[in-house]
Amino acid sequence: MTEKISKRDKQVMKSLEDVGHEIFKQIQKGDNPTYELPVRNLNNVFFDEKSKTIKLGDKKSERQFINVAHSRKFMQTMLVAAEINKVIRESATVSIRDLYYALKHTIADTNENTFEEQGESDPIIEDIEASVNLLREELHLSASSKGVIAGNMKIKDGKDTIDLTKMGSGGWGVPSNVEPDRIEIKDLKAEYILFIEKDAVWKRFNEDNFWKKNNCIIITGRGQPSRAERRLTQRLHKEFNLPVYALMDADPWGMYIYSVIKQGSISLSYSEESLATPATKFIGLTTQDVETYKIPKEVTIKLNQGDVKRLNEMKNYPWFKKKEWQNEFDNMKKKNYKLELEALSRKGIRYITETYLPKKMKEEDFLP
Repeated sequence: MTEKISKRDKQVMKSLEDVGHEIFKQIQKGDNPTYELPVRNLNNVFFDEKSKTIKLGDKKSERQFINVAHSRKFMQTMLVAAEINKVIRESATVSIRDLYYALKHTIADTNENTFEEQGESDPIIEDIEASVNLLREELHLSASSKGVIAGNMKIKDGKDTIDLTKMGSGGWGVPSNVEPDRIEIKDLKAEYILFIEKDAVWKRFNEDNFWKKNNCIIITGRGQPSRAERRLTQRLHKEFNLPVYALMDADPWGMYIYSVIKQGSISLSYSEESLATPATKFIGLTTQDVETYKIPKEVTIKLNQGDVKRLNEMKNYPWFKKKEWQNEFDNMKKKNYKLELEALSRKGIRYITETYLPKKMKEEDFLP
């Protein structure tokens, strides 16, 4: 027996069903069934100065049934949309891999499969997300999540209330869907959010009770964060007006991860207003910290060709045009080194939690 369908789910289902009704009308009129969707490539992506996020432009494309180049994808799009509608109606949530297997079958009287691999179904999901302007989570689809969080707040997850101050050394695993209808944030007493790039560094902050001593929330995406960690961070910022500080490696990759948290990624440009947190500030690590904090030069790492190439690309991004970032990029190239957060352990195991971060916070020493 399925649960009662929520008001929001009914709205989402209507958006999907409207697509089906429009296609049906075209068929009734004898027209070539055509599905319009946003163009999702670099030529249709821009940085919106008003929202400070990466956005998808207005260019549209058509996917037609009576077109040899389009017919297979048209069929796949209709299958995915119908299956998503069915999943929502049954008050279920499925993984994107579940969806792929649920729809993979051989078409009657042919040797042709609807899908050969998940690499075909995943982009179709993104097309539908973009065309109906809904988050994947609102479509009852889940992707993998890997982040963990700790701090002075409680989470109501379904019927369970979870106290994030009592999660031990592992923290609370962030679920793939953190939308308000699934996750309610309660009894929040923290003053800011510290988004930490690496799991190992997050564990150091958790073990040292940094969140307790400094009244903050510590979260990590364990490298490149998933949608869930980014969405939860945005909710904490928007709903509770918490500042967000990013603690990343002093290398092009860490700085890129920061930029994804702050204004989004090109690949998810169609949904970044719901995922990005433009108010995020970069609190470290930087190459300029080497001299400021007298970090031994032997723990630095020489830049490779890929690092230099990435630095040159990042220098031209609109969101990195501020002089503070240009100075950091220039300094990294001049010194010809990068360094990891763990390099601070050279000055003591707890140096990062007891000296480096507290000093940075007190002096408001961060990059915009």
